[in-house]
Amino acid sequence: MRFTRIVPLLPLASAFVITDAEVFQNLEKSGKSLVDNAQTVLDNTQNVLDDAFGRVKDGAKDLYSKIHKAGYDVESWLEDSSFDHSVVDFEEDPHHPKHPPHHGPPHDGPPHHGKPRHPPHEDKPNRTVYELINESKYTTKLAKLINEYDDLVEILNGTKANYTIFAPTDEAFAKIPNYGKKPSKEVLKDILLYHISGDFYPGPRIFHSYTIPTLDEPEKLGHKQRLTVRVGFKGFVLNFYSRVVAANIFGTNGVIHGIDSILVPPPNVASIIELLPGEFSTLALGLTKTGLFDKLNSTDSPHKGGTVFAPSNYAFQKLGHRANAFLFSKYGEKYLRALLEYHIVVNQTLYSDAFYDSNKDDSEEVATHPPHLHYDLPTVLHDKYLSVDVIRYGPWVSIEVNRFAKVSSNDGVASDGVIQVVSDVLIPPRNTNGEQAFWQGEELSVDEIKERLQPFVDENIEL
Repeated sequence: MRFTRIVPLLPLASAFVITDAEVFQNLEKSGKSLVDNAQTVLDNTQNVLDDAFGRVKDGAKDLYSKIHKAGYDVESWLEDSSFDHSVVDFEEDPHHPKHPPHHGPPHDGPPHHGKPRHPPHEDKPNRTVYELINESKYTTKLAKLINEYDDLVEILNGTKANYTIFAPTDEAFAKIPNYGKKPSKEVLKDILLYHISGDFYPGPRIFHSYTIPTLDEPEKLGHKQRLTVRVGFKGFVLNFYSRVVAANIFGTNGVIHGIDSILVPPPNVASIIELLPGEFSTLALGLTKTGLFDKLNSTDSPHKGGTVFAPSNYAFQKLGHRANAFLFSKYGEKYLRALLEYHIVVNQTLYSDAFYDSNKDDSEEVATHPPHLHYDLPTVLHDKYLSVDVIRYGPWVSIEVNRFAKVSSNDGVASDGVIQVVSDVLIPPRNTNGEQAFWQGEELSVDEIKERLQPFVDENIEL
């Protein structure tokens, strides 16, 4: 496999899954922070960030070790076909939080352990987020890195926006394996930017989010690189591995959330697909045979962002043996290329809660819109669109393609777009009396596949 594009990230790509009964108890009922569970009111001269981190002591440091070559735990992403945002709840005012709610049946949250402690009254912040990080004894390594970049210091000390910083503790840096060579200043800065959002994301807003924009902006993406958010038994988890261990630490110009693992910007779509043969070996083989893999992996493409609806190995199996035997034969290769092109959208990037169109220099946060949004996304297959519906059910989201195929694993963030894993291979619709007849999963013969794809097999559309 080709890992050359992600080798520079390896020194900062390690993440551990740490189990801590004390932290688990404190976070179980609330996506809020340990700072909200303090027992005493702090002296005004004490750094509130120190107080928050002071209560976080991870007791089992060596349970698991894994290098996240994809920038996030891709296996957990694939296993996360649905997740429960009902584990915790928030009041809208982050400065006056309520105590963690009790979750009895029918909720799926962890069991309640004793009476929750009420948070103390918080004084109005008197330090910027930079000052809090720079003065804290728990973020000395992060502060040292930030101080190498005058523009970052200026940003985090400024008042142009209310920023959100996901601050790795010193213990998070201790997890990094020693590969000998320090990353370049450019790579380090990208990593730091990936920990900062130019938008204000206190706990309540994170709870209702699926992805969060950061200040990192890869050239091939065309917009702010996003990171994923999930809520579960461990509280907030970013990119499926980095746990928020202290949240809602407010400065005069934003909010800090302490995390237990460093966030690494992801590589491109092609690299992520290649990293997961257990899920995408059939797709990877098809992309390679048709030359589309090299197109996806190219740095010369003029496109900015995109969405790949990636069929899993199981999705290909559902097509049947005969269909697969034909598509992956010498005679079916041109049909296979047309079929795969129907899964690729360029210049338009659709997340669960955001949409970017680089053609229009436009973006929108899906969460601010009605619970049902429809998109007709143009694919690389000439003149063929995907009909995509994003449907929200309270804290849950469902993405449906062509009124049939479900997105089973959403928001696989990449440096050049996003991967949405689909449960079925997408077949171009048949035009019947001027209307599109979408494929609904019925078994297709080889002749039917050829009939649907024949108009496009001679097209030579460049990615």
